[in-house]
Amino acid sequence: MNPTQDKALRIGWIGTGVMGLSMCGHLMAAGHPATVHNRTRAKAQPLLDRGAAWADSPKQVAQASDIVFSIVGFPDDVRRVYLDADGVLAGLKPGAIAVDMTTTSPSLAVEIFAAARNNGQHTLDAPVSGGDVGAKNAALSIMVGGEAAVFAQVRPLFERMGRIILHQGAAGAGQHTKMCNQIVIAGSMIGVCESLLYATRAGLNPQVLLGSISKGAAGCWSLENLAPRILKGDFAPGFMIDHFIKDMGIALEESRRMGLKLPGLELMHGLYSQAAKDGHGRDGTQALFLALQKLSA
Repeated sequence: MNPTQDKALRIGWIGTGVMGLSMCGHLMAAGHPATVHNRTRAKAQPLLDRGAAWADSPKQVAQASDIVFSIVGFPDDVRRVYLDADGVLAGLKPGAIAVDMTTTSPSLAVEIFAAARNNGQHTLDAPVSGGDVGAKNAALSIMVGGEAAVFAQVRPLFERMGRIILHQGAAGAGQHTKMCNQIVIAGSMIGVCESLLYATRAGLNPQVLLGSISKGAAGCWSLENLAPRILKGDFAPGFMIDHFIKDMGIALEESRRMGLKLPGLELMHGLYSQAAKDGHGRDGTQALFLALQKLSA
């Protein structure tokens, strides 16, 4: 199978939430017929309206597809989607490829890779960064683990969804890279939120503040994309706090396994966990601002 030679390559897509809806849409726009599955069918309706076919299970998606993509919620969801009796590997043809773009544990990515290899199938772990904006604009950073030859086959499809596409190494390496990404984001988010709280208390104009600091040494994606949402009172999820807590938990677990102590990440995990307890678990990560604001009330 070579996606660069087969423009009618049949894709399967599992998980049509905030990210998956746009990502699958880009592949459909490039001319690839799609079969989709989501736990809640209504969330897939925009793709069905564009001509995608519905499948009742991940296994049926795989049976109808040349290559399957997934982006779901939590490691348990990934395990179910791939390894259950009605999962992807039960329906994937020998030699076919499945690509999990969920942020999940590196060890699970390795387990799925090994199970697929035993069946003569191929898998990649390919988590992404860029949030809902990156998904909508096909501007994601895609971090890929798995065999280099398989990565090369899938790369033309990745290029429909992202701008930065790098092969990080063997199975699980994509997930380890995403953990590094999330550690950086955790640190930058507390800086963004505390900076805006400080500015407000000091009587500064936050919009003018952003004009000064967003293009200097403090500049970062969160400052550019999430700080303006905070100032508008927009805490809708591009990436939900519940999912970020899950990611930080995976990173902390992997760190302990490797004998690392990451006190900054532990602090952020605790702050975000409190934000979830305050009722912000399904808000965007920028809702950390509300939790910190409460501490200063």
